[in-house]
Amino acid sequence: MDPLLALLVIISVGLALGKVSIRGISIGTSSILFVALLAGHLGIRIPSGLGTLGLALFVYCVGIAAGPTFFRGLASSARVMATLGAVMVASGVAVTWICAKLFSLPADIAAGLMSGALTSTPALGAASEAVAEPEHVAVAFGVAYPFGIAIIVLFVQVMLKQSRASEVAPESDSGNETSPRSQDEPNIQRLVVEIVNPGVVGKRPSEVAASADLPCQISRVYLNQRWRPIPYDYVFAHGDRVVLVGEQEEGQRVAQALGVLCDLQDVVLDGDRERKEVVVTSPEICGRTLKELRLRSRFGVTVTRVRRFDKGFVPSARTRIEFGDTLALVGEPADLLRVLKVVGHRPRTLNETDLLSLAIGLTIGLIVGQVSIELGGVSASLGTAGGPLCVGLILGHFRRIGFVTGTFPPAAQILMTEGGLALFLTDAGVQAGANVWAVLQQQGVVLCVAAIAIATVPLTAGYLMAIHVFGLSKLQSLGAACGGMTSTPGLAALTSSTDSSEPVTSYIAAYPVSLVLITIAAPLLVKLI
Repeated sequence: MDPLLALLVIISVGLALGKVSIRGISIGTSSILFVALLAGHLGIRIPSGLGTLGLALFVYCVGIAAGPTFFRGLASSARVMATLGAVMVASGVAVTWICAKLFSLPADIAAGLMSGALTSTPALGAASEAVAEPEHVAVAFGVAYPFGIAIIVLFVQVMLKQSRASEVAPESDSGNETSPRSQDEPNIQRLVVEIVNPGVVGKRPSEVAASADLPCQISRVYLNQRWRPIPYDYVFAHGDRVVLVGEQEEGQRVAQALGVLCDLQDVVLDGDRERKEVVVTSPEICGRTLKELRLRSRFGVTVTRVRRFDKGFVPSARTRIEFGDTLALVGEPADLLRVLKVVGHRPRTLNETDLLSLAIGLTIGLIVGQVSIELGGVSASLGTAGGPLCVGLILGHFRRIGFVTGTFPPAAQILMTEGGLALFLTDAGVQAGANVWAVLQQQGVVLCVAAIAIATVPLTAGYLMAIHVFGLSKLQSLGAACGGMTSTPGLAALTSSTDSSEPVTSYIAAYPVSLVLITIAAPLLVKLI
């Protein structure tokens, strides 16, 4: 078969299999590796060099995506989640090292097992760069990866069954006419609240801690016989009725702090003229919190929802706005026109990909990856995986350094990330396929036992630490555990069983730190063994 045609066939078949869902769980792009292993075993070949390019592109885009949250997670309230992620990665390295010594596993096999058990394809790439025979890394990854997915999903399901019914599945009030919710955003509700609490009368919404700190927004007030957008100088008055948009539990808490709930039947909103959706493209907006932007005090406009990729949520004052976010704005028509110019709603800008910045960033990353550092008499380098990852993290955090930008349109970023990963997995799998049967015959049972241990110990350690050391709730702990394992299937199993936003928040806080640390730890493990 023609090598280029073989490449496309392997990717196509792998992606098709990755879409197959069993009990709501699918393995996605990683299924390409298993198809490539079979192709390599059958003697099929693909063009050389594409795997290295795909790896560099993949980890660079991972760094760009993780940059905005990675460094902030180390220096904010998310430090607890970041610590959990670091502990889970460290325990994964420790268990892998013990298994390697106990079962006399070579470094390349051990690194592949850890990458697969922790379901980390960036770690697979970094480990492949650090060994002489990267095909063994891919074989071990292919053995351990299914165990990594199965164990985290089973763990989540077992823990959820042991939870209290109220914690696992909060009672839905979707039938309550005071709490209508969007079908696309089932956890977001709209409430009408009458202001009766003397403690908030005379204050601005931003001066009330409950409404400022929680993911809720007060968008309208009933004045002059109509529901008007909240003006920039509005203060609460006794008897005012306001529209509150918030997530389920937080919205109820804010409503109780302000006053009493009212009936929604008489609410008629001018959504066509007083509500607009805008896509963030302005560099002056990106990376800043709503508190810093002061859109209400400057323009009389309220951000009621943020849609990031395919997730919609209600922001708080501490929410940072990212490039490509879609903001739902409520305000008077003239005020909306003014704020649109500041936010930068230009569809062409949103769809533009700065190829020059991409090329320069990748070039710098590859150069950084080739720099050797002496550590205890051992020469080490970041390699093709570590160099672009670090440069991507820095550019993603600062957004722009000189004329080099660290942002991409969401669709372009997903395409480059998934495309780079597909190229790398195909190349790694085809190269490893020639040896997969021999490795499994020699060490198949040992690899399975080690994979189970490597997946189970970090998961259990992180969960118990979250519960008993940091005092997190069960849902928060499970979310952090999924993030520490970089397991999207685990998060999917968790979110399918609860409407709470706690697991997603914990997952987002722990995931970037674990993703970066496991990528760095994989080549270090090779040196240790």
